[in-house]
Amino acid sequence: MNIQIFGTNKCFDTKKAMRYFKERNIKYQFVDMKEKGLSKGEYKSVKQAVGGLENLLNPNCKDKDTFALIKYIADEDKDEKVLENQQVLRTPIVRNGKQATVGYQPEVWKEWD
Repeated sequence: MNIQIFGTNKCFDTKKAMRYFKERNIKYQFVDMKEKGLSKGEYKSVKQAVGGLENLLNPNCKDKDTFALIKYIADEDKDEKVLENQQVLRTPIVRNGKQATVGYQPEVWKEWD
């Protein structure tokens, strides 16, 4: 397994995800989205794995203006806007190669090998 956890240090679900993998002695790489975020390739891979942009967006994010803008701009502009404003994404985003989940989902992670 090649686990990557994208999130922030203040997010409780991100902390729970890190603890989940640590308790099972599974190595993971933590990427702080406040500092780095997803690359364009990573974003596209995750978006495809979780079933589209709707599943990635966090309706409870603090930046309501950007969230509303992303909801209503033209589809072809959405990806670019999300990459510029990754604070609108739900966390944690957990990647294992081509597989990915959004949020705390241990029932899915159990199935990964």
